[in-house]
Amino acid sequence: MNNFNFTGNLGNDCRQGQAGQTAVVNFSVAVKSGYGQNEQTIWVDCALFGNRATALAPYLTKGQTVAVSGELGTREHNGKTYITCKVNDVTLVGGKQQGNAGYQQAPQQQAPQAWGQQQQQAPQPMQQQVVDQSIPF
Repeated sequence: MNNFNFTGNLGNDCRQGQAGQTAVVNFSVAVKSGYGQNEQTIWVDCALFGNRATALAPYLTKGQTVAVSGELGTREHNGKTYITCKVNDVTLVGGKQQGNAGYQQAPQQQAPQAWGQQQQQAPQPMQQQVVDQSIPF
């Protein structure tokens, strides 16, 4: 069984393409290992296929923290060995390094109004507040 799980930050915005009739999104994840003087960064080249690739592409931007699960592999190019991952699952963990919350509400476009009609505002979604006491750990 080949199951590779890791968490890291995207190095660049994802690249979208096609593999035959299947949508594919490629992205590189920087995974930190060790600490202090022994800290190093390992780059993993990831490929996500199918409808999930198309749906997640707008969110896979530089600096986004992701948790990835997939099949570990390697590839050779110009005498170097690269770590690859055929992605089964991606979780958007948090915001970008700059402190962005990662979840932004898309701007709403208003339909053209006929002359004399009052403009109605769409109801705003309720924001959930997490209370520390309600978390069981």
